[in-house]
Amino acid sequence: MEIKFRVATRISRPVDEVFKAVVDPDQLSGYFTTGGAQGKMETGATMQWEFHDYPGAFDVEIIEVVENERIVLQWPAYESDPPNVDGAEDHDSGAEADYNTTVTMTFKSVEGGTMVEIAEEGWRDSDAARRGSYGNCQGWSQMLCCMKAWIEHGINLREGMYKA
Repeated sequence: MEIKFRVATRISRPVDEVFKAVVDPDQLSGYFTTGGAQGKMETGATMQWEFHDYPGAFDVEIIEVVENERIVLQWPAYESDPPNVDGAEDHDSGAEADYNTTVTMTFKSVEGGTMVEIAEEGWRDSDAARRGSYGNCQGWSQMLCCMKAWIEHGINLREGMYKA
């Protein structure tokens, strides 16, 4: 069985504004990467994303960027349970696997805003990989909610969510 998922939401802003909120590391750090985003999001680049709920920086390889349409990236597969929200500092994130998953973000102009879809695939077929995919699905769903609040209302939903 192929392990993959897709999440999506509509954001009430033009596609160029929504796209920029992902490719601009300062904006991404403002609502999603709680430990910061470093590097430029362009085809062939490697960025670093850091999250307080998953200690340590992640290398994010940018495979493709098509302005206002699509971002494709790869990052390390993690085969573990999602972090314990009540005790994120106790979470053992040492379940890095020896392969990457592929994340595809698409941006479509729709009436009154932008539809953003995030799909991730490429896990091995195992119980541990399935648990890792659940954690990432949780994270991408949260990212879309946080991005919507950030772009539409200037609110950082992740502020105070995890210890700094």
